[in-house]
Amino acid sequence: MKKLPMPSDAVLRALQQGVVSPAHPLALDKSRKLDEVHQRALTRYYLAAGAGGLAVAVHTTQFEIRLPQHNLLQPVLRLAVEEAIKYEQQHSRSIVKIAGVVGKTAQALQEADLAAGLGYDAALLSLKAFAGASNSELLDHCRRVAEKIPLIGFYLQTAVGGRVLDTDFWRQFCHIENVLAIKIAPFNRYYTLDVLRGVAESGRAGEIALYTGNDDSIIVDLLTPVELKTAAGTTLMQIVGGLLGHYAVWTQKAVEHFDRVRSLVQSNRAIPSDLLTLAAAVTDCNGAFFDVANQFRGVIVGIHEVLRRQGLMSGTWTLDPDETLSEAQAKEIDRVYHAYPHLNDDAFIAAHLPEWLKT
Repeated sequence: MKKLPMPSDAVLRALQQGVVSPAHPLALDKSRKLDEVHQRALTRYYLAAGAGGLAVAVHTTQFEIRLPQHNLLQPVLRLAVEEAIKYEQQHSRSIVKIAGVVGKTAQALQEADLAAGLGYDAALLSLKAFAGASNSELLDHCRRVAEKIPLIGFYLQTAVGGRVLDTDFWRQFCHIENVLAIKIAPFNRYYTLDVLRGVAESGRAGEIALYTGNDDSIIVDLLTPVELKTAAGTTLMQIVGGLLGHYAVWTQKAVEHFDRVRSLVQSNRAIPSDLLTLAAAVTDCNGAFFDVANQFRGVIVGIHEVLRRQGLMSGTWTLDPDETLSEAQAKEIDRVYHAYPHLNDDAFIAAHLPEWLKT
């Protein structure tokens, strides 16, 4: 049997212990061309803020980077990995470098080759292109990509194009030897439990790291242990980290919250009520950033608007000229900024922005 690729032991340990992994946005100038200075500044910000991972070429980065008229997949992946490797060398800390891989099998294999060649540790594998496929077809696709690069499974919410993935799929997916983790992002408690049950029943619960992608339930996901009974006995499941679009903003504070939650979980202490209050506040902020009131239409420009206000982007431009920030969403972002001033990291960014913007 062909030996499947695996990341370094240091990366594997970091992933299994749990890290904050922002989904990396795309910085553009007013001509909607790649703004390399701000793109690098964003990566530097996330790493300085304490993020232990980066997810690049994912939904938050805009899937349109792959279109021939933009041809930005390779440049965007390269910029982020260059900054991550430089940071690793300077700080002796391994960063989990994750590349989004999308499309049908031929495209996914090309993207996996590109990511592996640039030095990415794993692929966040989207199955959005397989809307009507059977589990066996999905799994065949996953196994073929796994020959190129280690995998992180991805349950994408249906509101932005994801498909339902049942417990049987997740059970079998976990039998792929170099599946390292799963990003659970259906924004649905029932579907979230389907993933946990599939991992538990696979017998690999101790090897596969669980990451929340449920931006509407970040703190609660990280706090909640789940007991599941399988044929082999009772398995205690714990989500250990987050791979989130929400982590693309106010990242330094998110790392503080994550570290506090992880310490609490590891010591098995009772959950203080203020953490549940924090959980609701974070969800409220996410509603504004992701434009939930408008069915997520402003999910990317909302993130851009926060970063623009902080100086990490020069505008909210996306590759789609029709994707703009609405007045209602701008007011919602104003509201959460005023309601939760303790959750933003504006001061941290202001203190370091000049160094991050250096070419």
